[in-house]
Amino acid sequence: MTFRSFSNKLSIIYSSNKAEGRKRYLFFVEIMAIIGVYFLAITIWGNFVNPYFSVNKELIILGIFNLVSWILLFKLTILAKVPRTQRYLNIFFNFIRISFVELIFLILFKFVVGFETVSNFFLIFYSALNLFMIVFLRILTFRIFKIFRAKGYDLHKVIIIANSFSDQFIDKVLEEKEWGFDVVKIISNSRLIREKYGKVIPVIGESDNIREILDNEVVDEVIYSKSEINDEELKSLIRICNETGVIFRLQSNLSPLRTLKIQLNTLNDESQLTLTDTPANRLAQFIKYLGDLYFSFFMLIFLLPFFLFISLIIKLDSRGPIFFTQERVGLRGRRFKLYKFRTMIMDAEGELEKLLEKNEMEAPVFKIKDDPRITKIGKFLRKTGLDELPQLYNVFKGEMSLVGPRPPLPKEVEHYKRWQLRRLSVKPGITCTWQVVPNRNDIRFENWMKMDLQYIDNWSFSKDITLFFKTIKTFFSATGH
Repeated sequence: MTFRSFSNKLSIIYSSNKAEGRKRYLFFVEIMAIIGVYFLAITIWGNFVNPYFSVNKELIILGIFNLVSWILLFKLTILAKVPRTQRYLNIFFNFIRISFVELIFLILFKFVVGFETVSNFFLIFYSALNLFMIVFLRILTFRIFKIFRAKGYDLHKVIIIANSFSDQFIDKVLEEKEWGFDVVKIISNSRLIREKYGKVIPVIGESDNIREILDNEVVDEVIYSKSEINDEELKSLIRICNETGVIFRLQSNLSPLRTLKIQLNTLNDESQLTLTDTPANRLAQFIKYLGDLYFSFFMLIFLLPFFLFISLIIKLDSRGPIFFTQERVGLRGRRFKLYKFRTMIMDAEGELEKLLEKNEMEAPVFKIKDDPRITKIGKFLRKTGLDELPQLYNVFKGEMSLVGPRPPLPKEVEHYKRWQLRRLSVKPGITCTWQVVPNRNDIRFENWMKMDLQYIDNWSFSKDITLFFKTIKTFFSATGH
């Protein structure tokens, strides 16, 4: 099987709305490879160099330290991400540098704790073997992602704001399909731009309301690529993007901006100022990312017998499927299927119209305390929150996080005010601030939205931990309904 045919099979397995999930799987593979290479090095060293060399307490402690160090170095050097544009040689030299730093860490740690059974030569041998494996995997990963993006997967949907001098940049974005940028619209009054790109990309005038575009379409980034900067226009665009959590890029070497959460990044070796609306603590975000990935993976395995037991009592309690799936809105408007244990009778959606007048929440959300559609076992599952457990699969796929604003229904998002759309700028979660508040159904809808925005604006990993344990407390007190 050729490499390209192998990638074609992978492209069938994965779909475009699972891009984040693919990144998680591949990162998981790389971490597992680091562990595997460590034990492979021990095996080779023991069989061919030192017959008395075998796994002991010192090697296990060194292995744990090595794994934690690699995870931190991945994050601090931004190597955990699969870049959209990078040369293979750069990947190689980047990992040579990080492997050398990791080797120094291992030798220093061994010296400080006084380990004597592990030689420095073994650590050098392991580092060389690990460098070969991790570079091979990263180049393979990078190549797979380039092929995916060239085929139309893992795309970043962008709007380019241009004038007549922007055609070279637009050409570059369109030519380099491996970057994975999908230009959904060009905003320009330039006749040249309209004539050159109008047949393949919608080109609209600058008088059009970009607010409406961001409200009604999935957009990841807005790129400002004019040759001259209009201060007022730029500030207005940043304000609009900030409202909805859309990334803003300035395709220019100079910027008059003095705005919070702006980072200097590069695209195609050109400097750009990038405005994001997500928390800036990258290390804490990475720990959250790892926590979501590993916790969901191990909990899905650990809770499998419990899932089977709940499935059995659901089937015995009422007829119908075990799981309830529903389309929800995730990061920046992406649609995904949310999984729950079924807690209602069959055709519960069809019965909704008869109960709308009893709604105890403000529109567009519907909730009533004694919903007649809920089954006997469903009441218990809802009170304890156990019906939400299948969403661990959504977390593992990368569609959700353990902690974050609850994913809304599409019809709810249609009724959002502009300032409420910003709650879609982060991944939705299984639990959130609203979820752990006593008598949460008595909270007004607008206050619920404000609580979510407050969570986003003041996010920290420690607050996520606090919310997680409060959720466990809610489970045992069974205060949900």
